[in-house]
Amino acid sequence: MTRFEAYKSGYFKNSSVTVECIVKVFKDPEEIPVLSFGLQKDLCELLRSKAGEDVTFVVSGESFAAHKNVLAARSPVFMAEFFGKMKENTSRCIEIKEMEATVFKALLHFIYTDTVPELDEKKKKATAMTQRLLVAADRYGLDRLKLIIARRIALRINSDTAATALALAEQHGCAQLKAKCVEFIAGGSAANLHSVLATEGFKRLEASNPSVLTELLKTAFQRIKK
Repeated sequence: MTRFEAYKSGYFKNSSVTVECIVKVFKDPEEIPVLSFGLQKDLCELLRSKAGEDVTFVVSGESFAAHKNVLAARSPVFMAEFFGKMKENTSRCIEIKEMEATVFKALLHFIYTDTVPELDEKKKKATAMTQRLLVAADRYGLDRLKLIIARRIALRINSDTAATALALAEQHGCAQLKAKCVEFIAGGSAANLHSVLATEGFKRLEASNPSVLTELLKTAFQRIKK
């Protein structure tokens, strides 16, 4: 939330934050509920085993077996493809273009388990992977995944990634990520701003999304006035 919203909420006063929470203590061990992740585990195993698969995706030369009902239940795009009037509803083999196999694999993992796999690659590759997964999530209408990925990107914003992240946020409708990027670029120090302006990502942003520059200028102007 913004600082104004924080003060308005009543939980932020005199440079102190009040956190309200409820703690439940179980005295009898038998009263402790057993958390079951059976469905998540079973669906993950279903994806791994390929049992009952009825559709195969070909992505960058790799094949992925899946289940139309599961995909349709999770994604409005897959619902339209398989059970709407689109030609894919009777096809058992579908080619996915303009997407890497690793990205589609992560997408399937989320669809079946509702979790995002850990990205164990090098930092630069992991950043690129995260950005591509955001694009894929938006492409298939996976709003929860898009929100999770947008938050990950926002937490890792730096001078090298801010402009690219801003372009992604603008293109794929990620309002919170966009606000975070604008604040980082134009609301910080002058040195930070110059570092971002010198990146290739900002040059691409300037060419593809000139309207965003207006917001950056407004934020910078407001900072100067303060």
